Amino acid sequence: MRAFPTLFLAAVLAVACNGSAAPTASPQTPGATPGAVTAAPSIGGEQTLPAASEETTTPPVESEPPIETPSLPPSAAPGPAAACSGSDENRDFFRAAASVLRWTVYCAVLPSGWFVDSGQYRQASGGWVQIAYRGPGGARLELREGAFCSAGDGCVPAGTDAGDGQFGDKAGTAVALDDGGWAVVVDRGEQISWLAVGTDLDEAAFQKIARALSPVGD
Repeated sequence: MRAFPTLFLAAVLAVACNGSAAPTASPQTPGATPGAVTAAPSIGGEQTLPAASEETTTPPVESEPPIETPSLPPSAAPGPAAACSGSDENRDFFRAAASVLRWTVYCAVLPSGWFVDSGQYRQASGGWVQIAYRGPGGARLELREGAFCSAGDGCVPAGTDAGDGQFGDKAGTAVALDDGGWAVVVDRGEQISWLAVGTDLDEAAFQKIARALSPVGD
């Protein structure tokens, strides 16, 4: 009978030790989204936009800032990217690109129903910006700006020149593409050039969007 208290005490201690090792759930931050992806730093002076959801006109951006990340104004502050379609994070992407590139960056000013599909910029070798938007009925708009092309044809898709065109406030050449789309190119074949390509858009709709492109840089 003397051994009973000792055995009982050992059992109690074992249960207490096992109970202390049980996992506990960490409280979730209010408003946090399960499975949300956070931004990670990149190399090579590049910044990327992911594919968008359709919850807003243009959704928040997962950004990958360059090595030398420029100081950005607060998202809510007015600035040269204020006209750009999309979220504050989308506008921050354009502000960041314009602050490190030595030529004028343009963004799209689009009606409702358009969404950012993907986007990226790079600082090296003169730098470039490429961004794609998707719209109603499968419409698509792509902007390629800067030193994105080393070919003499300016990397314009195959087509026929169709007179004067506008890329924002820049005068360019309109191109009727062989696939039925439209393009406008500025300074074709130069080291720095600007190109907009629209598919599943009629000529009037594309030209209206191209004329409305807004300069972000000074």
